[in-house]
Amino acid sequence: MKIKRLPIIQRALNGRLALKALCSIILLPMIAVAANAADGVGAGTVDKSVSCVAGDVLFLFIGAVLVFSMHAGFAFLELGTVRKKNQVNALQKILVDWAVSTVIYFVIGYPIARGMDGFMCKAGQLGSMDGIELIRFFFYLTFAACIPAIISGGIAERAKFGPIMIANACLVGVAYPVLERCLWWDPDFMGVGKAIASLGGGVPFTDFAGSVVVHSFGGWLALPAILLLGPRRRRYSDGAPSVSNIPFLALGSWILCVGWYGFNVVSAASVEGVSGLVAVNSLMAMVGGILASVIVSKNDPGFTHNGALAGLIAICAGSAVVHPLAAFAIGAIAGLIFFFMFTIETERFKIDDVLGVWPLHGVAGSWGGIAAGIFGNVKLFGATKDLNFFVQLAGTVFAIALALVSGFVIFGLAKFVMGIRLSEHDEIIGADRAIHNIEAYPEDVL
Repeated sequence: MKIKRLPIIQRALNGRLALKALCSIILLPMIAVAANAADGVGAGTVDKSVSCVAGDVLFLFIGAVLVFSMHAGFAFLELGTVRKKNQVNALQKILVDWAVSTVIYFVIGYPIARGMDGFMCKAGQLGSMDGIELIRFFFYLTFAACIPAIISGGIAERAKFGPIMIANACLVGVAYPVLERCLWWDPDFMGVGKAIASLGGGVPFTDFAGSVVVHSFGGWLALPAILLLGPRRRRYSDGAPSVSNIPFLALGSWILCVGWYGFNVVSAASVEGVSGLVAVNSLMAMVGGILASVIVSKNDPGFTHNGALAGLIAICAGSAVVHPLAAFAIGAIAGLIFFFMFTIETERFKIDDVLGVWPLHGVAGSWGGIAAGIFGNVKLFGATKDLNFFVQLAGTVFAIALALVSGFVIFGLAKFVMGIRLSEHDEIIGADRAIHNIEAYPEDVL
């Protein structure tokens, strides 16, 4: 990701990003007691089951908001990497894809993933148990919506808006929930989970927070779309388009890093299951990715900020299992993977992956799933439990295969039926003017 210095200083983002904690887990029992006291129930007669449910609802809500904030990180990461004439489009895609993902996942995706009838019933039924199933939907929606956000970065600056949005809706509504159910919720579904576990004598596939289910799957889904679109105009004749705004790219990385603690820690899904090990492992993997990237890239800021994300992506799978020093190693290797695979992908294979989503999410995420099987060993690496390497490998390969098949089918159909690439004229003037009829910096053209 060699950065070409621009002759004119680009606009930097002014102001401070205010990050405030919503609540402390320590306060959850107090909140539950206060709620019961308001109904005339004394502290000594609190219904433990009710307070636990209320605590879990709040816990999942905090996690959902944190992961939702990560979509701003996706937006600014893309905003800082594309040229000025495509920045409005980057912001618009992430927001609209979020909205479409919400509707399609509510109606189709989540019921498929969880093996339930869905939410087409009265609000009173939906609100039972403090709406615990609804807040679970919200939390796991934020994961599902990462799929189009990941894809967006790979196909930036030359993709049509509507056809890609429709293709992403199909992936969020069907392909992703099928993988989610197979590897997370129901080992009996299509027999996939059981078949994978049988390779390790019944040891189940482990992907605590989605190295494989979310990131690897999203990155490998993006690859067919990138290949079907082809490179940007003049991408390999006149050199790589410049990274437009490093401050925006850095801001996107920071937002993602902060939100990632919701992604990983709250994947426990309950207050009782929360673990400081997950938080510290996420931290160690992140700094491992940063340090490895800054060294191997010779202090290139683009690789450094993406190295943090590579480490976080890789640790998702084994964050509740591995030792913090193993997490550091996993993150550092992920940082190296991103640097070398992005260089090979874009320079040797001439695959125009704008943000490097295939090496970052696809390859580093796959490494995370496999790494859990390597470092998830009690005797060798001090893990909390023993995982099986072959099980982790098989689950990862299954996700890759499903992603490639789904990606080529869905994006291939979209290309055949509607077309997925902007015209040469629209690509030249930029997606902002061609699609949205607006400029990110209108004063520049005065």
